[in-house]
Parts: sequence; structure tokens; C-alpha cells
Amino acid sequence: MESQNEMDWTLEVVVLPVSDLDRSLAFYRDQFGFHLDHDYDLGEGRRVIQLTPPGSGCSIVLGTGGVVPEMPPGSVKGLQLVVSDIERAHRILTERQVETSGVQVLGENPEEAADPLDNVAMIFLSDPDGNGWAIQQMSSRGR
Repeated sequence: MESQNEMDWTLEVVVLPVSDLDRSLAFYRDQFGFHLDHDYDLGEGRRVIQLTPPGSGCSIVLGTGGVVPEMPPGSVKGLQLVVSDIERAHRILTERQVETSGVQVLGENPEEAADPLDNVAMIFLSDPDGNGWAIQQMSSRGR
């Protein structure tokens, strides 16, 4: 609940620059497993697609014809998803033929954790245009 001096600031949408909407739609929906929220043809070469990763409050938007800011395709790097089981995430991506770095462990978990992969296990991948993603295992968070 928000107090008078605070308010929630939620990240809801990230725009991704891509060169081919249909290819990107197939990658994000069919391979990466994102849910297709909508795909609108607005006419005159304008189209907007919104997809959401399972369980996420933040979506990605792809578009053409000036409905999204102009950016070079593949220029977004450092997007990160969090999963509770990195090995399972890797198996799912492999089954869907998504090319990844494989599971990489980037050090030792600095905290007492039930799973030593928490916080330090990552998978890296790119979409067909080169937009970069990381997937991190984090099965619990201190809040």
C-alpha cells in the first residue's frame, strides 16, 4: 500500500527493435514461450505486437510504421528474466531450439541458499536480431 510520500513505479513495457515482426513473433512466442497479448495491424504499414513472459508483469512490444520509437534492430542489451530453476529453463529452451550460452555459474552464492545456483547461475541468449537476454536463477529473494 502506498503512503502519502511514496508510490509504486512499475515497469510494464520494454520496446524491442527488430527487423522482421513475423520472425520475431515466432521466436518470442513459439521458441521463448512468451504469451501473445495482441497483434494489431493498424494499416498503412503500422503494426504492433505485445508479448509477455509467463508470470511477468512486464511485456515486450515490437512494432513497425512509427508505432514504436526508431532504434537499430538488435540494439537492446542486458534484458534479464528470473527463474526459480535454471536447469529446467535451459532444458525448455533447448527443446524449443533456442541457442543459448548454456548454464554458466558466475561465482559462488554469497548468501546462505538452499540451492548453490541461486543468484549466480545464468543463461545468455540473443533474439534473431541480436537483442540480448540473460536468465538468472533466483528461487527466493529477501525483501
